[in-house]
Amino acid sequence: MTPKLLTTLRAYSWPLFQADLLAGVTVGLVALPLSLAIAIASGATPAQGLITAIIGGLLVSLLGGSRVQIGGPTGAFIVVVYGVIAEHGMEGLILATLMAGAILLIAGFLRAGSLVALVPEPVINGFTLGIAVIIATSQLADALGLTVEAMPAEFIGKVEALWAARATLHWPALALTVATAVLIVAMRAKLPPKVPGLIIAVALGSALAALPGSGIDTVGGRFGALPSQLAAPRLPALSFETFRELLPSALVIAFLAGVESLLSAVVADRMSGGRHRPRAELIAQGAANIGSGLFGGLPVTGAIARTATNVKAGGRTPVAGLVHALTILAVMLLAAPFAGYLAMPAMAALLILTAWNMSEPDKWKGYITGPRQDALLIFLTMALTVLVDLTVAIGVGVALGFALRRRARPGSREDWTPRDK
Repeated sequence: MTPKLLTTLRAYSWPLFQADLLAGVTVGLVALPLSLAIAIASGATPAQGLITAIIGGLLVSLLGGSRVQIGGPTGAFIVVVYGVIAEHGMEGLILATLMAGAILLIAGFLRAGSLVALVPEPVINGFTLGIAVIIATSQLADALGLTVEAMPAEFIGKVEALWAARATLHWPALALTVATAVLIVAMRAKLPPKVPGLIIAVALGSALAALPGSGIDTVGGRFGALPSQLAAPRLPALSFETFRELLPSALVIAFLAGVESLLSAVVADRMSGGRHRPRAELIAQGAANIGSGLFGGLPVTGAIARTATNVKAGGRTPVAGLVHALTILAVMLLAAPFAGYLAMPAMAALLILTAWNMSEPDKWKGYITGPRQDALLIFLTMALTVLVDLTVAIGVGVALGFALRRRARPGSREDWTPRDK
């Protein structure tokens, strides 16, 4: 249960600090536009994305069980956060985040990290695919510059609203979306990991939006000026009825945070040669969600892409994660007005590419040609995630997965293996 930070500081050195400092600044600059975009796509304010990355990132690195884990808001939460805000408002989301943090703390103290291995891999793949579809769909209005009066929360309603608004297509917005996406892909392919190509691409794309007469919406134009300081922590109003209504959402948030953080820690172990501590990681995620909720932020988990960026940029200890959070805090304190100039189509391009990467297209062929039980679980969980509800998708997927696993003959091709934790 000892945080990795305490372990690594025993043999810390100046060269390690230099590597962590550079990596932390790099991943902080990468996390900045992602945190803003994820918050906006979730129906929250851009400031809440920054708060989540700062508070959540600090606590994950301070208390976590991984050397290089980066915590913050992720695309996996967009669906559930959007739904909670639509049904219960921002106060409901904050309370659900606090409840999820408490659930994760309990899970950590009860050593529940090993239970993640029991979740069928096809179920994880299925709801990840579903979330990717929903994220990409949610960004089409900004990517195409469409004028939609009221965007429904459900998928079918969203598609119908987008189709009804097709006549409002804004060609400059579409051109900016495509240009930003091309820049992001090109810079990822050509620039070394230590260069924050993501924010460079979004900044260059946003600069085009500043041209006279472009008519392209920006973060500041839609949401107003970003705050230049953190608000004081506070507790939302709590009642038994609200607690009961939010419990299913809190359980889903806790499940997603636990699964994604532990999977991210495994990826980090493979890249860095380390070994994470599941119990400490869950406790850190619990504390991070409580901290983020107290400051009005969003749910927190380990961010796989940002963690990988940290490792590739040279991060070796949790100090890099602390620097990442402090870098975002410095931007909020010193350069918040500049973040308001980021163009909405550029942010949409960023999230559409994030959704594409989440879907892992290199695995699609394997999903189709693999065991039939796996394909059934993947596509059923995906369909339920998109068309019904994430809670229902996870519940049905896990239940059906266990049923199929019981029926499969041990050792046969039809017997699938849960994702390696």
